[in-house]
Amino acid sequence: MNIPKSKFPRIVIIGGGFAGVNLVKMLANKKVQVVLLDKRNYHTFQPLLYQVSSAGLEPDSIAYPLRKIIKRQNNTFFRLAEVNSIDSSSKKVITDIGELAFDYLVIATGTKTNYFGNKAIELNSMPMKTVPQALNIRSLILQNFEKAAIADSKEDREAYLNFVIVGGGPTGVELAGAIAELKNHILPRDYHDLNPKDMQIHLLEGGSKILPPMSAHASNKSLEFLEELGVIVHCNTFVKDYNGLKVSTNTDLILETETLIWAAGVTGNPIHGLTANSLIEKANRYRVNRYNQVEGYNNIFALGDIALMETEAYPNGHPQVAQPAIQQGKLLGKNLIKLIEEKPLKKFEYKDKGSMATIGRNKAVVDLKAYKFAGFFAWFVWMFVHLMSLVGFRNRVVVFFNWTYNYINFDKAARLIIRPFKKLN
Repeated sequence: MNIPKSKFPRIVIIGGGFAGVNLVKMLANKKVQVVLLDKRNYHTFQPLLYQVSSAGLEPDSIAYPLRKIIKRQNNTFFRLAEVNSIDSSSKKVITDIGELAFDYLVIATGTKTNYFGNKAIELNSMPMKTVPQALNIRSLILQNFEKAAIADSKEDREAYLNFVIVGGGPTGVELAGAIAELKNHILPRDYHDLNPKDMQIHLLEGGSKILPPMSAHASNKSLEFLEELGVIVHCNTFVKDYNGLKVSTNTDLILETETLIWAAGVTGNPIHGLTANSLIEKANRYRVNRYNQVEGYNNIFALGDIALMETEAYPNGHPQVAQPAIQQGKLLGKNLIKLIEEKPLKKFEYKDKGSMATIGRNKAVVDLKAYKFAGFFAWFVWMFVHLMSLVGFRNRVVVFFNWTYNYINFDKAARLIIRPFKKLN
């Protein structure tokens, strides 16, 4: 890998997500050598992926080069690599570009889409965990509009214009609202030969309410906002099968659609090589202590979505969202230096800063410890928090400009089929 030898301990970090990036920043120019490994050369701001998939933002607005993050860190190296396994006994990681020894290893590989063992859905649905996947969804939506415009039959046209989103969490709710805005503002202007009434958006949620992790107030207001936008919400509804055209459910509801977007859950993305008892198989997450050390190891750590830290307040682990990953990454940066200097470590305490979701223009919900609110002010708060959380000044400026333009013009400027999407079947 051409990593120079160093007199300082080597810390290898796998994954450039929220946890990995914040850890790297905390270790900037400390008396350690840091090597960041990722199979992509950029950090993705995943909370805004749905805006890329719905043509609201270009991908470079929410992606930031990892090398740019570390450009002023003389002790940090980046390698574009996919880690295949970990050899804990010889303290090495094995990648597709070679092996690398470590003194300390940090696993921050995040999650992957969970299809719950349903191969048909895995084959035919559209996931949205990465920038390429979001671009695939954007292309498919726009391609379906074009196909609907030339469809010979009403049935074919409706199949192209029907969109089914599975999963009523923040991702599903936000995406449903964004596609509804395409229907309400873009379709009537760009496609004069199509009737917006022929387009339907169905949101399927297996539980009894949408936004299950949030308050009843947030759930009820979100449902109200979605219905105002014309989204059809189905609770207590599970998808049994999808063959690329027909969706069958446990309620005998049959939906014909060319587009099924799967936002129904995630599972951990572990790496082969650690002992079996360190991994909780049901969740695919590493069991860690209050210092994020993987069970059975003193020099191997796990952060963020891949880590399951059992506490009294969170017996099933912390929520798999950005804030726990950010906070764990920052604390581990301090603890690693303390560990090297043989000083006492500080236990992790999660500070819940609340949760929020946006449903569309002037519509959002926010849950804080003391307050719960919805509507325009919540939407403004959501925009401000996400804008400030983006990595890089340029990204903040570009996103702010796009949001302002979209708000004034009721437009989504990124309606481009740059890379046409083709279904495998």
